Amino acid sequence: MKKRERFSQIRLSDSQKEKLNAEIKAFYLDERGEEIGMIEQMQLMELFEQKMAPIIYNRALDDARKWFSQMMDHLDSEYYSLYRNED
Repeated sequence: MKKRERFSQIRLSDSQKEKLNAEIKAFYLDERGEEIGMIEQMQLMELFEQKMAPIIYNRALDDARKWFSQMMDHLDSEYYSLYRNED
């Protein structure tokens, strides 16, 4: 059996990074009344990619597994609901 390839690191696209950088800049301005420089924005993005993204990714996997498990639990009842009386 072939081993599955594991993701080494979650990477954001350039457009996603641009959007999140704008969000970071707006957050600092709105919440703290401070301007944040491009270097600080990039450092925060790197922190999010390295530390937060794997946590969020794993949580999404757990949520998907829970949803799939619930669907499989309902499969038996759905299957037997298709049976017809044999009278």
